[in-house]
Amino acid sequence: MYLSLRAKLFLTLLCVSLVTVIVSQAFVRWSFQHGLEALAAERQAQRLDAIADRLVAIHRRDGGWERLARDKRLWVHALLGAGSDARHGRHWPGPNLELSRDGMRPHRNPGSGRPPPPWAHRVLRDPAGGTLGEPGAWPPAGALARMRSGEPPRPLELRVMLLDTQGRILYGRADLLADAERQPLRDGEETIGTLALLPGPSITERADIRFRERQTLALWIIALGVSLLAALLAFPLSKRLTRPVAAFQRSMRRLAAGDYAARVQVRGGDELGRLGRDLNALAEALADTEQARRQWVADISHELRTPLALLRADVEAMQDGVRPLDPGALKSLHADTLRLGRLIDDLYELSMTDVGALSYRRAPLDLNSLLAEELDAFREPFTEAGLGLRLEHPATAGDWTLDGDAQRLSQLFRNLLRNSLAYTDAGGELRVTLARAGTWLRIDFDDTAPGVPDKALPHLFDRLYRVESSRSRSTGGAGLGLTIARNIVAAHGGEVQAAASPLGGLRVRVELPVAPDPLAGGATPSDSARRPEAHRNPPRGTDACASRS
Repeated sequence: MYLSLRAKLFLTLLCVSLVTVIVSQAFVRWSFQHGLEALAAERQAQRLDAIADRLVAIHRRDGGWERLARDKRLWVHALLGAGSDARHGRHWPGPNLELSRDGMRPHRNPGSGRPPPPWAHRVLRDPAGGTLGEPGAWPPAGALARMRSGEPPRPLELRVMLLDTQGRILYGRADLLADAERQPLRDGEETIGTLALLPGPSITERADIRFRERQTLALWIIALGVSLLAALLAFPLSKRLTRPVAAFQRSMRRLAAGDYAARVQVRGGDELGRLGRDLNALAEALADTEQARRQWVADISHELRTPLALLRADVEAMQDGVRPLDPGALKSLHADTLRLGRLIDDLYELSMTDVGALSYRRAPLDLNSLLAEELDAFREPFTEAGLGLRLEHPATAGDWTLDGDAQRLSQLFRNLLRNSLAYTDAGGELRVTLARAGTWLRIDFDDTAPGVPDKALPHLFDRLYRVESSRSRSTGGAGLGLTIARNIVAAHGGEVQAAASPLGGLRVRVELPVAPDPLAGGATPSDSARRPEAHRNPPRGTDACASRS
C-alpha cells in the first residue's frame, strides 16, 4: 500500500502521541491507585486503633470480656464506634439500644450522621443481644459467603476478630485464624487480648471504590481527548514539515526535464535547509555541465571542421585544375590527414580517460627509472630542436617506488615532453626535477621561454585551450594533451598544476601518492596534512580538465 511522506509523518506523530498518552495514562493510574491505597491504608490503621481503644475501654469498664461475649450488638457498636465515646471516659451504651418506633430499624449512630452499614442491620435489630444462633461467630455467615465469593467490599469491621488472653475466640472463626495478622490488645502494660485482622484490600469503602471508578473513567476521557487533540495538531504539522519536500520534488522534476534554472527556496539551517542548498548546488552544477557540453560540442565541431575544410578545398582545387596533383600536393594532403587523425586519436583518449574506461594495471614501479627511460627516448628530438634535457633529483638516493600503471604514466610523461618540445624556443632547455615530500612524489617539468601569461595559467588544462600568441595549430597540437595528462594523474590519485617556471617558461608540477587509498579505488585520500602547503592544488571539477598542447 502506497503512503505519501505526509501520511507517514502524520502517522508517526500520531503514534508517538498515542504512546505518550498511554504511558502517561498508565503512570497516572498507577500513581493515583498507589496514593489512594496508601490513604486508605492509613485510614484503616486509624480505624483499627480506634476499635482497639474502644475494646480496651469496654474491658476496663466491665472488668472483662463476659458482657461483650454475650452481646453481639455491643461488639458491633465497638466496631462501628456507635454511642458515647469510651476513649474519653463517657458512658458506653448497653445492650438495650434505642430502636426506631417500629422496633425494626435502628436510629442513626449518634454523632456520626450516618446509618450503620447493611451488614450490621440484622445484628442491631436482635433484641435478645444479637446472638443469632452463633454467639461468637464473626464475620456473619452471609457476609462470610460474600467475602469468599470475592464480592466487594470487604469492610475492616468484618475482618476483625477478638481473642482473649488464653487465645480463645471471643469473636471470630477458627478456620480463618491461620491467615489472620495478630496484634496484642493492651490496657497500659497489661495484655488483655488479641486482635486478629484478616487480609483484605485496603480500599473497602463503597465511596472510595466509586471515587476510583469515576477517576478512572475521567482519566480515559482525558486520554481520548488528548489523543484527538494530538491528531488535530499532527495533521497540519505534517503538512508544514512536508511542504519543503514537495518543493524539492517539483524542482527535481524540472531538473529531470532539462530545466536547469530550477531552484528551491532555502529557509533555515536545519537538514531540510542544507538539502535545499545541496539541490541548488546540484542544479547549478548541472547547468554548468550542460553549458560545458554545448561548448565542448561546438569546439569539437570547430576543430574537425577546419582540417576537413582545408582538405576539401585542396581536393576541389586539384579536381578543378587550379592546383596541380603533384607529390607536393599529396604530401600536404597527407600531412592534413595525419593532423586530423591525431586530433581524432586525442579525442578518443580524452573521452576514455573522462569516463575512466582506460584500463589501469597497477603494480609497484620505480618512478625514477621510468622517467629516465622516457627522457632518453626524447633526448635525440630535443637535441635536433636545439634544446637541452636533463633529469635532476636529490643527491641522496631515495625510494621512488609507487603503485601505478607504467604504460599510462609513460603516456603522461610523453605528453608533457612533447608539449615542451613543441613550444620551447631553440636554445632553451627542459629541466625535470624528481623529489619526495612525505608520502608524495613530485615531478617538476620546467622549460624556458616563451612563458604563459598569468591569466592563462588556470585555463591550460581546459579542453582545446591554446595560448594563441605562442601556440598555433601549425604545431599539430589540438589542445588536448594536458587534459589527457590531468586525467591520468587524477586516476592515480594525484594532482597536476601549472605555474610560471623560474627558467622563464612554464612549470608543470605532478604530484603522485606513494600508496593508493583502497577506499578511493586506487586514489590517495586528499589529506591536506600529507601534501606540502605551498604546492597544494585545489581540486577541480571533472569538466575543468585542461590542455597545454
